[in-house]
Amino acid sequence: MFSQLIINGISSGSLYALVALAMVIIYKASEVPNFAQGEMATLSVFVAWHFVNAQFLPFYQAVAAALLFAFAVGVLFEFTVLRRAEKPSILELIVMTLGLQMFIYGIIGWKWGAEQKTFSLPIAEDSVVQLGPVVIGWLNIITIVTSLLCVLLLYLFFTHTKLGTAMRAVQMNSTAARINGIRVHRIMSLTWGLSAVIGTIAGILFAPVSPLDPQLMWDPLLKGFAAGVLGGMTSPFGAVLGGYILGIIENLFGAYISLEFKSVVAFALIVLVLWFKPSGLFSRHYERKV
Repeated sequence: MFSQLIINGISSGSLYALVALAMVIIYKASEVPNFAQGEMATLSVFVAWHFVNAQFLPFYQAVAAALLFAFAVGVLFEFTVLRRAEKPSILELIVMTLGLQMFIYGIIGWKWGAEQKTFSLPIAEDSVVQLGPVVIGWLNIITIVTSLLCVLLLYLFFTHTKLGTAMRAVQMNSTAARINGIRVHRIMSLTWGLSAVIGTIAGILFAPVSPLDPQLMWDPLLKGFAAGVLGGMTSPFGAVLGGYILGIIENLFGAYISLEFKSVVAFALIVLVLWFKPSGLFSRHYERKV
């Protein structure tokens, strides 16, 4: 049973890791937690559902179109809203993301209604792999592999491409990056687009196990934010590890202590981490000196 819980925890932790990674990418660049991350992903999943069920596109073409749509939404929001704000404070930027969250939530309800829909991957729902005493569903395998593949591709992108290096430079010091000829605004737009794509991948993986409605990503967003705080909001590697740690602890807590209070684990971890190590378990804390 213990090994089964660990595998299930890794599967759910993979989703949290993707959401945390999407939030950390933006936070490192702007110091703003994007609370519209969940709604941006939900909107893109609905677009994929629409392409499959209304336009009758093949599943993989619909997903590709949804990812392109997600990228466009992220770029458009940065270009039309955030970039136009004149010297905004961090609080004002957070309020903007909350405004985007409510706006997209309304768009989803207006276009597709509040009734629950289903969005499944093109695999048999009851297909499993037996590894000794452990049973792993194919959806869990796909979720884990996709998450690890995304993390690997992002690592290669940030370390082995000029665009990825430019993004890292902007995240470290936007002023110095601008002095060295990097187009900071363009990089910020691409960062928002990339973050939206990662969040959408998490949403597509989560939709088969949850009803597709406007609240689809509320729980993964909160858990992903908790994972980011746990691992460190300035550390992509820490955020990913935080997602896996949260998924495993949450499943163990639900099995051995209380299933009813399973969802409280994420928020309890946020309080504990902010109390003992505000920068996160895998991020370094800096004190500003005057």
